[in-house]
Amino acid sequence: MAGLMTDFGNFTHAVVRAIPDSFAKSAQRRSGGELDVSKAQREHELYIGVLKHELGLRVLELPADESLPDCALVGDAAVVCGDTALIARPGAAARRKETEAMRNALKELNLNIVDMEDESATLDGEDVLFTGREFFVGISTRTNQRGAEILADTFKDYAVSMVPVQNGQRLKSFCSMAGPGLVAIGSSEHAQKCLKVVQQMSDHRYDKLTVPDDAAANCVYMNLPGKGHVLLHCAQEEYPESAKVSLNSTQHGTSPFPSPGGLTDLLRNLRLPQRRVPLHLNATPFPS
Repeated sequence: MAGLMTDFGNFTHAVVRAIPDSFAKSAQRRSGGELDVSKAQREHELYIGVLKHELGLRVLELPADESLPDCALVGDAAVVCGDTALIARPGAAARRKETEAMRNALKELNLNIVDMEDESATLDGEDVLFTGREFFVGISTRTNQRGAEILADTFKDYAVSMVPVQNGQRLKSFCSMAGPGLVAIGSSEHAQKCLKVVQQMSDHRYDKLTVPDDAAANCVYMNLPGKGHVLLHCAQEEYPESAKVSLNSTQHGTSPFPSPGGLTDLLRNLRLPQRRVPLHLNATPFPS
C-alpha cells in the first residue's frame, strides 16, 4: 500500500455549485428549522471568494438547479484522488442526478472518470475520509458496504476501512483532516466511538484535535504554494468554543467564515497533475 501522499493538501482547483432557492425547503425537511436562503447564498459567495482571492485557487462554479435542492452540496457527488475521480451514487435516490454536472466538470479537467454502475451500491462523498495514507468509509444510511468496496477497487494503492456511522449522520459530519496525520473530531460519544474504530483499524498513528461541537470538526486542510498550511473552519460566532480549539491547537494559518453547510460538503477539491496546470497557478482545494 502507498505511504503518505507527499503533496497531501496541495490543491489546484475547487468545484462549487450555486445554492438554489429550493435549498430552503430541503434544509427545513432535514433540520425542521427555517433557513434564510438569501443569507446562505451570500455566505456561499463569501466562501467562494476565500477560495479564489485569499487562497488563489482556480474555482469551477457550476450553476444551481432548482429541481435539485441539495445540488450545492457537491462533496457528495464524487471522490477524487490523484488524477482519478469516482462518481458517487448518493444514498438518497432524489440526489443522484446531482452527479451529472460534477461528472461533466471533472471530465473537462481530463480526470480519469470511474462510474459506479452497480445499482446495489450507494456512496455519499461525505462518508469518505482520505487521510493521505488510507481511506475510511462511513457505513451509514447513505453509504453501504458495496459502495465502499467499489471505492477500494478504484483506489487500489490505498487501504480502505469501513466505519459504522449512526444517527443519520455521515462520517465527515463530525470528522475530517486538520493536517497531515491530524484528525479533527467532535466530542460527542458517537464521534469518539468512531475515532476508536479508526484507530483500531489503522496501522498508522494519528494525532487528534478534539472540538466541543461535532459540526465544527468538519474543516478543510490545505497546503498551498505561497500560502503554506491553511485550515478552513467555521466562523467563531457559530461555534465559539470549538473555534478557540482550532486557533490554539494547530500550527496552520486559519480562514474562518460562516457557511450554509458543512465546509467539506460545499466543495470538491482536487489537485491536477502539474502538466495540466500553468505554473503560475497556486494550488486549489479539491479532495485528493
